[in-house]
Amino acid sequence: MEETVTRVAYLGPEASFTHLAADGLFHGDWLMPYTTIPEAIEAVSEDRADYAVVPIENALEGAVSLTVDYLYHEVELYITAEILQPIDQHLMVNPVQADRWEEVESIHSHPQALAQCHKFLHYRFRGVPLIQATSTSGAAKYAADHPELRIAAIGNRFAAEKYGLKIVQDSINDFHFNRTRFVVLSKREGEIGKPGCGEKVKSTLMINLPKDNRSGALHQILSVFAWRRLNLTKIESRPMKTGLGDYFFIVDVDAGKEHPMMKGAMEELAALGCVVKPLGTYRTYEIKPAPREN
Repeated sequence: MEETVTRVAYLGPEASFTHLAADGLFHGDWLMPYTTIPEAIEAVSEDRADYAVVPIENALEGAVSLTVDYLYHEVELYITAEILQPIDQHLMVNPVQADRWEEVESIHSHPQALAQCHKFLHYRFRGVPLIQATSTSGAAKYAADHPELRIAAIGNRFAAEKYGLKIVQDSINDFHFNRTRFVVLSKREGEIGKPGCGEKVKSTLMINLPKDNRSGALHQILSVFAWRRLNLTKIESRPMKTGLGDYFFIVDVDAGKEHPMMKGAMEELAALGCVVKPLGTYRTYEIKPAPREN
């Protein structure tokens, strides 16, 4: 009998933080890199992959808006697990530029990685152009492929090893408790059930306020959860792209959809005139940080 292979799309190329997160949960499965977050998500939507692993939130820089907006506006997918990945950024260069790394003429990385290293870049490389890449590993690969250019990349240690770069400054991120939250997306609703996922379940909802735009509507929505003692670990607004002042809200709740109070909350939200798009109930897989080098 032929064994079924699980196909997992992720934001690549290899050695990106998303790759590390995907490999942590799907080690041994078929991991397929894509250049952008929408491409990885569409691979699942179009049945070219069973799951997609994409970033959705960073401890320092907040929500990854592209992921949130794509899930709201473009596709009907569910979150089946989340992965918490520690983030440690390093400055790396092509070995041929290692002796002159302080004279780099541009620094390349993903926009969030550049933001996470703002203080270091401001004080050490003020005035040096910061070039945005689609991923940290994409920036590392570009530096590896262009030894003639006096450039640096920011990324993880695995990317430096993968692409043969030399790390010239360790742990340059502004804060060292940094983590990124990745979500595992699927066409099928339900927990993924991989070994290592935590016991605690949570749910994510996307909520549109009532169309009459009445005063106190958001307070009413929050009260739906508050009096039921359903803990909200996150609430954030995003523009609906229909006009100024039009927003939807993404809410994380510390309870599964089968929790009696959650069922009542969903009924009350509907009675209040809200449109709710459930993104699923799931568990957390946490990747332990690598030991810090002295």
